[in-house]
Amino acid sequence: MSMENLPEDGEAVMSGKAFYMPYGNTQIQDKTSYLVTKRLLDMLLSFVGLIILLPLFVVVGVLIKLEDPKGSVFFKQIRVGKNEKLFNMYKFRSMVSNAEELKKDLMELNEVSGAMFKIKNDPRITKIGSFLRKTSIDEIPQLWNVLVGDMTLVGPRPPLPSEVEQYSDYDKQRLIVTPGCTGYWQVSARNSVGFEEMVQMDLKYIHARNTWLDLKIIMKTGVKMLFSKDAY
Repeated sequence: MSMENLPEDGEAVMSGKAFYMPYGNTQIQDKTSYLVTKRLLDMLLSFVGLIILLPLFVVVGVLIKLEDPKGSVFFKQIRVGKNEKLFNMYKFRSMVSNAEELKKDLMELNEVSGAMFKIKNDPRITKIGSFLRKTSIDEIPQLWNVLVGDMTLVGPRPPLPSEVEQYSDYDKQRLIVTPGCTGYWQVSARNSVGFEEMVQMDLKYIHARNTWLDLKIIMKTGVKMLFSKDAY
């Protein structure tokens, strides 16, 4: 099974870069063995990862403070999780300390269609923040979210509450599973596709996921962290 061709489920049809999914309900049939294995892998890999990467946390923290002493090392943000439950997601801070206040003045520069906000050359991003984002190191603190169960290693990315307010019922299907640190969208297209295509890729994953697919996505994520051209 290649990453570009996820297992067929129902009547999924490829047309260009977009998946057109027939799913009209929120029922998924995950095997208990898969869910148990997924949670055990989440706890094991996140715990080991946090221990091994502790020195990196220290180095990144020092670099963030040296460039912008005003803000904190970590950025905490409310995100929407499984079944629209809210939780605090953590990242290394990659923007200036008043980034959220400046966002409203940059909305018209949004380069991603749909219920997302991204700017390739976002002026709020710090120098060290730019490096952290391109390598996805800024996402590493989410291992804590995985350990406590708010997130999983592989799954749809957790959206902001303001983004979910713009969701259709179809879009909300991506919220019926636990959100992840990485997923099919991130390793296949990331910022090179719009919101609609992202939702379609997430739904494709949700209805086809299994342990082997999760492991392949995790491995490909490692490669993307080193060689990605689409992260910003």
